[in-house]
Amino acid sequence: MLHSVAIIAVAAIVTLIIRAVPFVAFDGKREVPETVTYLGKVLPPAIMVILVIYCVKGINLFTGSHGIPELLSIAVVALLHIWKKNTLLSIAVGTILYMILVQVVF
Repeated sequence: MLHSVAIIAVAAIVTLIIRAVPFVAFDGKREVPETVTYLGKVLPPAIMVILVIYCVKGINLFTGSHGIPELLSIAVVALLHIWKKNTLLSIAVGTILYMILVQVVF
């Protein structure tokens, strides 16, 4: 038990330090480098694409539900995000839809 608490404490401290580094490095007085600004614009969509590919890589179109729950959920997330422009809402609705489709429908 004590070992688990120590591991969680170390992980929390390291996370806090890692999250504080940008605020210390760029304290508002220095200009943010172009590379960092570019990465801030490009990485979030790239990471989302990688996550979608990771989630659908195991779909077998010739067995089971034929990937219908996954593809329907992806379509709902995309359409909802285009409509509402709310990432949290899109992901939550897509996840709930996927769980309903997998648990109840298919």
